[in-house]
Amino acid sequence: MTSRPEPPLIAGERATLTGFLDFQRATLEWKCSGLTPEQLAVRGVPPSPISLLGLVRHMSDVERGWFRMFAGAPLPTRYYGPDDPDGDFDNAVGTAAGVDEAFSSWREEIAHARDVVAGASLDDTAVRPRDGLEFSLRWILVHMIEEHARHAGHADFLRERLDGAVGE
Repeated sequence: MTSRPEPPLIAGERATLTGFLDFQRATLEWKCSGLTPEQLAVRGVPPSPISLLGLVRHMSDVERGWFRMFAGAPLPTRYYGPDDPDGDFDNAVGTAAGVDEAFSSWREEIAHARDVVAGASLDDTAVRPRDGLEFSLRWILVHMIEEHARHAGHADFLRERLDGAVGE
């Protein structure tokens, strides 16, 4: 399994938040490493549609939604939407092309998010178009840490079920 960047023990707010977010992102990637496309697409807890590949696709769309909204350029999600709310999981196909596309999309959204965060103050805000609620970048970063951490927990169970691999 791959190594993960450790969050700083002593740092300012921005470095601490981005450090924990990068750690959680790396945890999901770590949980997916070394598996075949077919294994990544296995739904581990029927009747739930959740798979490791579905989690990667889901997090790609979550990164896309929050950080592109914050940057003022919201885009439709790639994998799920109003007509297919579980499309990120239901349509996670265990092929090499499907896996490559999902990880490429996720990494693209992470790179975009890092650029957005680097160019903004934690106090900057954006209004979510669908409901008019205003969010600070600080809130979005904390939410993204929470979202990744929750799904990293799901990934722990999925990976252990697949091949017995465990880890923090």
